[in-house]
This record gives sequence, C-alpha cells and structure tokens, in this order.
Amino acid sequence: MDCLFCKIINGEIPSKKVYEDDKILAFHDISPMAPVHVLVIPKEHICCADKLNDENCEIVGYIFSKIPQIAKELGLKNGYRVVTNCGEDGCQSVMHLHFHILGGKKLNPQLA
Repeated sequence: MDCLFCKIINGEIPSKKVYEDDKILAFHDISPMAPVHVLVIPKEHICCADKLNDENCEIVGYIFSKIPQIAKELGLKNGYRVVTNCGEDGCQSVMHLHFHILGGKKLNPQLA
C-alpha cells in the first residue's frame, strides 16, 4: 500500500508524534493552518468517512474520546476545531481517514 499515513504509522516516514496507542496516532501537520495543527489517524487504514461502516465505525468514537486529552496536552484551553475532509471536493489530500485538531488562536468562523 502506498499510503503516506500508513508509512508514518509503520515508522517508514518520521513524524512529530503527540499521542500514540494501539489504535490511533496523533502528530503535528507538516503544513500547519493554525498555531496548533495536529492530525489524528486510526492505525487501521480506512480511506475516508465514506468508507466507515458497522465493522469499523467504533474507531471514530474512540478518536473523539481521545481528542480532549490530546487538546489539553497541546495547551488548547480556549477551544479548538476538529475537521475531517472527505474526497476531492472536500479537499482530502491523503486518502486515509484523519481528523485535524486546529487551535491556538481565534479561528475564522467562515468554515465553522
């Protein structure tokens, strides 16, 4: 598989890790769109939100149960935004389900 995020999970490509356990990995985005910009990905390859189903959707709940802990460790005391992109029109650049944690400043309300 030629998936960038799978290569990061497997240690083939380095990342600046923020959090990791047996199910997920969180790391700093290499092209941050906010002072704090972290990606949270499942270790299981799931292409995008369109590919969630009864067999794999529990990972989304797990990720969202960990996001507050990750945000707190990142010092995001005044709030943050969680975003996922799906497909070409949604500007998904890596075809591996991922969630952006964005914060560290007042974010533009246009995309809220």
